Amino acid sequence: MLIAATLAIFIAMILAIVRGIVGPTLYDRILAVNMFGTKTVLLISLLGFVMGRPEFLDIAIVYALINFISVIGILRYSDTNELKHLSHDKKSLEKEP
Repeated sequence: MLIAATLAIFIAMILAIVRGIVGPTLYDRILAVNMFGTKTVLLISLLGFVMGRPEFLDIAIVYALINFISVIGILRYSDTNELKHLSHDKKSLEKEP
């Protein structure tokens, strides 16, 4: 049963990587990275349970926090970066005619 759960998590992680590479927009890629991080937390927790090491749960919680903060940071950066490009494009469009 635990082997099946581990294989299911690995398959979901592979699908997240594929979605991150193929994703048509930046937000699809960011969502795929977030999903990959979530599945990694599940995998760490599962391995800790199987090996009888409850301290792996602490590692999984720290990894989840780092994943959450990094995704928020990337979204924040991409949002401000796109706004700068949009305002620059609008100014260039107004000057052309």
